[in-house]
Amino acid sequence: MADAKADKTKPGIMTVLRSLGQAKTGYMLLFGFAAGLPYALVLGTLYAWLSDSGEIDLETMGVFSLIGLAYAFKFLWSPALDRVDIPGLRKLGKRKQWIVTAQVLIGASLMSLSFIAPSNETIALFSLLAGLAAFASATQDVVIDAWRVDVADEVATIDILSTVYQMGYRIAALVGGALALFMAERTGWPTVYLSMGAIMLLVGISGLWAPDADAGATLAHDEDLTDPHGLREAGQIVPRVRMWALAAVGVLWGWALITVGVFMVRSLTSNPEARPDSVEFISNTGPLIVIATVVVPALIAAWLVRVQRGGQHVIPATFDGSEPTTQTGKSLSPYAATSTGDRIMDHLYRALVLPLTDLVGRLGWAMIIVIALVLTYRITDAIWGTFAYPFYLCELEYTKDEVAIASKFFGVGALILGLAVGGYMLTAIGRMLTLTLGAFLAAITNLLYADLALGGANVQAFSDLIGFGWLVSHLGGDERLATLMMAIAGENIAVGIAGAAFVAYLSSIVSRGYSAVQYALLSSLTLLVGTLGRGALGQMIEEQGYYHVFILTTAIGMFAVVLCLIEWVRQARSGRAQNAPPPDPDAVAAE
Repeated sequence: MADAKADKTKPGIMTVLRSLGQAKTGYMLLFGFAAGLPYALVLGTLYAWLSDSGEIDLETMGVFSLIGLAYAFKFLWSPALDRVDIPGLRKLGKRKQWIVTAQVLIGASLMSLSFIAPSNETIALFSLLAGLAAFASATQDVVIDAWRVDVADEVATIDILSTVYQMGYRIAALVGGALALFMAERTGWPTVYLSMGAIMLLVGISGLWAPDADAGATLAHDEDLTDPHGLREAGQIVPRVRMWALAAVGVLWGWALITVGVFMVRSLTSNPEARPDSVEFISNTGPLIVIATVVVPALIAAWLVRVQRGGQHVIPATFDGSEPTTQTGKSLSPYAATSTGDRIMDHLYRALVLPLTDLVGRLGWAMIIVIALVLTYRITDAIWGTFAYPFYLCELEYTKDEVAIASKFFGVGALILGLAVGGYMLTAIGRMLTLTLGAFLAAITNLLYADLALGGANVQAFSDLIGFGWLVSHLGGDERLATLMMAIAGENIAVGIAGAAFVAYLSSIVSRGYSAVQYALLSSLTLLVGTLGRGALGQMIEEQGYYHVFILTTAIGMFAVVLCLIEWVRQARSGRAQNAPPPDPDAVAAE
């Protein structure tokens, strides 16, 4: 009832201002910057340095790009980040211990790169340091996402924190991209990476004072060594069944980790002739990894939830007419954890299986809607983004300078504006309405590019109508540049609104206690589906041209709008407030 009452209160600008005044919001901006900076430097700007070296060929650069797989498969080690403490650093906080450590490691790696001149002789060490930075960056992403969910409250809401995070991320992309190139032209690449590494170290030090929430870190059950996770109480799944479920999930996740690890090692250490095909790996093995680590474990979790609710394979309430207890030190339950092996099994079960049973248990059949929405919501810009530069430079024949002005500078500004608008919309009109409008706008703005593919007459007419073309012309550009800037601005504002809403939505459906695993799993699906669809889209561009591709991506985006409406109805029927904070573990399951 409290949630429903709160939902009827229409928050306004004062709510936003109160949120922005929180320390959590300031650190969220800082952490967003810290998440975006290494991604830009390692998976973007670093290739400019390799190109300038004059010694690294394109094939080697292509293999070098495989370090980006750390971001695609970061969910594989997310359970450890949820449950494992770093010796000596636990007092910093459940999330901060990993955030600070990752940021310091990123800073040290970037600074170390500044002392190495990339060449055929040093590329192995160069790759190792870049890979270490990417791994630490992906790890940082997982924990920052979990931190955002854990610290959100009624003032520093998950919607505002999600928006501010993306603003910091986009600012970092500008610093690690355009500013880094500007600095390299005047001071050299070593100075760039030394400076950026120092910035990451400063962020890591600043993070020591960030607030933290220990959601799910310390349970009341932890005081009892015979049942450290509350898994051996009456009504819980019996240990034998949990052991088989854990074994199945563990084998699948272990296979995925080994498969990705072997592929990375072979790619970075083998001769060019013996290197595996990265496109084939992503296209063929990528879906298998998702099935093994998401689909099958989710089915196992659904079965566990069903049998527990049905009273099957559960620990009984009494034995021989007496009440068992695990709280007195004299356990009467034959299911108590009496050995180190039992406690290790409970710990692994909580890390690998409980995040899935919690998600499936709360959402029920709605899990299908959520997964479908995750797979389709960002697919339009995720797939199309790879072909943006070929479209601008080759199809439309703009110069590199024009594209840099329109996309990197003006476009980033439009994206940040879209994030700001999206953040306000989340607070003013609610999460689901913003999510739905964001999906619609992100889809419909693909028609701006469809118009460009036909000559851009409509976009140019609108640009002239509002005086934008005149403004660009008086600033040194021309009408063609104004047309491109207008199209990019329209799409980026829409993507900013959609991005703010989508991150807030994902953050709202994961549990505080399992946020690292659940968010990493869901967000990785978005990244992978974009990767898998690029091959087919590239073939369609070759055969039919860009215009038909933009019509297709618009149609796919409309499918996401429909799913948003269905999810909106589901949440309304559940009685949960639109802008409610993320649920705690063991929340009441959805019907």
